[in-house]
Amino acid sequence: MSDGTQALLAVLPILLAAALLVGFRWPASRTMPLVYLSTALIALFVWDVSFARIIASSIQGLFVTFDILYIILGAILLLNTLRYTGAIDTIRRGFSNLSDDRRVQVIIIAWLFGSFIEGASGFGTPAAIVGPLLVAIGFPAMAAVVLGMMIQSTPVTFGAVGTPVLVGVTGGLLSPELSNQLAAAGTSFEEYRQTITAYAAIIHGIVGIPMPLLMVMMMTRFFGANRSWTEGLSIAPFAIFAGFAFSIPYALTGIFLGPEFPSLLGAMIGLMIVMLAARRGFLVPKQPWDFPPRDEWFPEWLSKTVPAADPAPKETPIPAWQAWLPYGLLAGLLVLTRIPGSPAQSWLQDALRIEWGDIFGTGVTASTTPLYVPGTILILVVLITAFLHRMRPGDLALAVRDSSKTLLGAGVVLLFAVPMVRVYINSDVNAAGFESMPVAMAAWVAGNAGGEWPMIAPSIGALGAFIAGSNTISNLMFSLFQFSVAEQLALPQAFMVSLQAVGAAAGNMIAIHNVVAVSATVGVLGQEGAVLRRTIIPTVYYLVAAGLLGMAGVYLAGITDVLG
Repeated sequence: MSDGTQALLAVLPILLAAALLVGFRWPASRTMPLVYLSTALIALFVWDVSFARIIASSIQGLFVTFDILYIILGAILLLNTLRYTGAIDTIRRGFSNLSDDRRVQVIIIAWLFGSFIEGASGFGTPAAIVGPLLVAIGFPAMAAVVLGMMIQSTPVTFGAVGTPVLVGVTGGLLSPELSNQLAAAGTSFEEYRQTITAYAAIIHGIVGIPMPLLMVMMMTRFFGANRSWTEGLSIAPFAIFAGFAFSIPYALTGIFLGPEFPSLLGAMIGLMIVMLAARRGFLVPKQPWDFPPRDEWFPEWLSKTVPAADPAPKETPIPAWQAWLPYGLLAGLLVLTRIPGSPAQSWLQDALRIEWGDIFGTGVTASTTPLYVPGTILILVVLITAFLHRMRPGDLALAVRDSSKTLLGAGVVLLFAVPMVRVYINSDVNAAGFESMPVAMAAWVAGNAGGEWPMIAPSIGALGAFIAGSNTISNLMFSLFQFSVAEQLALPQAFMVSLQAVGAAAGNMIAIHNVVAVSATVGVLGQEGAVLRRTIIPTVYYLVAAGLLGMAGVYLAGITDVLG
């Protein structure tokens, strides 16, 4: 079978998903079972993957599904807890006092606070936390999903304290052969990985500067009364200022300190600078912008599960510091438990591990570490909050009830979406002698690219993230592939791997099961196609901009590689 035919067959399930979700506007609950079935059939009859391995991969996907649903539950439960204690009302008033301009709010809450949560935890947590918070302070639920997905771009490569690089790039690239090559060149893998980190931080730092402005423009264009791009452009000076406030410390941290803290420090420093500027009105337009009146919102904008108002307004408002304390605790605990090699990380990973090894003799292993999943941290913060806010047991029970209802729709979709991903990835072991389905797609593209590969390399990373919903997994799948293509085309290998990492971050904005997870937290399940039609816009911008920087780096700046 030719490479082109392999690539066509491998991409068919993705085309089916795109056609049904975007073209026919089917909900993911109807689409993903068919996409899973088509993937399994192609793997079984074309790739000749054993039936046992397909089932084992599906079981592995169910383990991942548990982790995702656990995060969703924790995020919604925290929001509902803060609703019942009255903290959300205090937070809403606080942002109104800081600025009643929704454009300023989205830059501070979604872009900067969301990037901080991404740096601390990753794995979809920031959108799951920020999305409900935006809804709680008066954003349309659909807008919260779109904006929440856009967080998952610049900060993602260094999310979860650098996991996509420390685990993804390392696991995808490191081998005895490469280590020997690097030793012969007088360097080590750690130094080489730091070169990749620095390149990725610089590319992200440049491409990410306009992202706050693009977020605002997406909001005003798709959720404003006038459907206007220019209403977003009117805050360009403040948005670009916010982009620099994040990107400069982000890039410098990546260049000089490594992959663990660019997103964390960039967001933390940016948040302090931008909040101070907003409070003083620096570069903020005099005329604030808001959404149209709620009774003019389209039905697709509205949450089906999250109430529009606080369930029980409190006579005595909670102080601002106390209202924000749960999010401060959350961020602090996520950082503490995600520092590589820390006692807290080691204990949480080792204390409880549920694993099914070598499922049905296929070599596929499924595992979860429930205590380490961010859902546990979220629920711990909920319990601490209930105590500190003197929450009545009955109100906590109501918060649990409201949150549990939200999981049902997301669970149905993710039960098919995530196993489909694992079948894709695990198709590398087959009787046909083919590469895995994602690599088959990428290999065909590489064979037809030639010297234009720097323009295409980010899109391969995005393809992996679109399929897997993870920058880390995309890097695991494609880092060595990008390295090998660069070697064959005499391009700088480390630079191409950095483009892979950047593109994989951008691909998170259109990853289907990420869309489903975020939609579940704000109650707009069934609108996944509408979300994708919008998030494809920033994704295309990101990939084109990164590709152009890749071409400029190779052909204008003359970037070379230590390996030649």
